[in-house]
Amino acid sequence: MPTSEDIEAIWLTLKLAIIVTSLLLVAGTPIAWWLARTRSRLKGPIGAVVALPLVLPPTVIGFYMLLAMGPHGPIGRLTNFLGVGALPFTFTGIVIASLCYSMPFVIQPIQNAFEAMGDRPLEAAATLRASPLDAFFSVALPLAKPGFVTAAILGFAHTIGEFGVVLMVGGNIPNKTRLVSVQIYDHVEAMDYTRAHWLSGGMLLFSFFVLLGLYTRRTGKTDA
Repeated sequence: MPTSEDIEAIWLTLKLAIIVTSLLLVAGTPIAWWLARTRSRLKGPIGAVVALPLVLPPTVIGFYMLLAMGPHGPIGRLTNFLGVGALPFTFTGIVIASLCYSMPFVIQPIQNAFEAMGDRPLEAAATLRASPLDAFFSVALPLAKPGFVTAAILGFAHTIGEFGVVLMVGGNIPNKTRLVSVQIYDHVEAMDYTRAHWLSGGMLLFSFFVLLGLYTRRTGKTDA
């Protein structure tokens, strides 16, 4: 059975995934909208930056996030100037690193939904004298709802499974930065395979049912 340390790690992981997914849905929507609508030459470079976590090893992202949040990094200098202090090996530091790592899993589905919508719904709203802001909230967001649902599911599930980034930035501090993936690593190092099985099996089932729900939902829409 899971121990109290395992339950603390599960709670901390769920808390991180909820915070990161919520923040990315809010902050990622304007970025996705801009990427879907712009014809700027900056679309390519910014789209590449958003997609970087898809191809970079998590330890690379974690390493550079650790440097950025360190005392001589830009984020570290800003937080020290604001009196917040150093962010490495804190829960806030893990949240910031996870925002970068899970960014494409939230922004890209929303961007795809905005692009699939096309221009006609917004042009129709404009003929009815809707302002661009009204058209965005009353037309674009409802039409892009499937993209938001997919983004929320993928962002949440991906944050749950993080290991390299959280270990590099957060370390392994019980009840503070130790997440489920790190807890499993600890159990394996201690040759406690039974407890590692409890958590790994739970993660396996969670990931399977998340993907099953996602693909079942897509299949249902295709059939309809």
